[in-house]
Amino acid sequence: MISKEALHKKTPQEITSLLYEACLNNLEDAKDAIDQQNHVLANEKLQKSNDILVRLGAGINYEAGIIADQLDALYNYLAEKVIEANITKNEVIIEEVIQHIEALSSSWKDAMIKNKDSQPQLLKQKANAYEKNTLYEENQYEN
Repeated sequence: MISKEALHKKTPQEITSLLYEACLNNLEDAKDAIDQQNHVLANEKLQKSNDILVRLGAGINYEAGIIADQLDALYNYLAEKVIEANITKNEVIIEEVIQHIEALSSSWKDAMIKNKDSQPQLLKQKANAYEKNTLYEENQYEN
């Protein structure tokens, strides 16, 4: 479990990644609980998973365009599947949700890595463009 102080130091992207992990952990725990016929615990874990999916949906930036709408639809679909799995205590449905969340989580982590890698390069390009522009302006004034 992460402390509140550590959580406040996380970026929104890191928090999203943590939510994916927490959702996966709850789904796996729910499957184990169903195997052990502990339906109360399974219900608890599936409700937590559903709460996480709702929070992920609430955090979508809808200015991002069609991808945001598609992600919202996927979160809603997965939340409905979690509810169905909770009612029926069906591990196959839980496994389907896990596969989707794993794919989202993996893609999210890849995007975070690529974004971190590209930022320094982007800053260098901006600095170089600024320097070139400044040199051009200096040469213009000298002539």
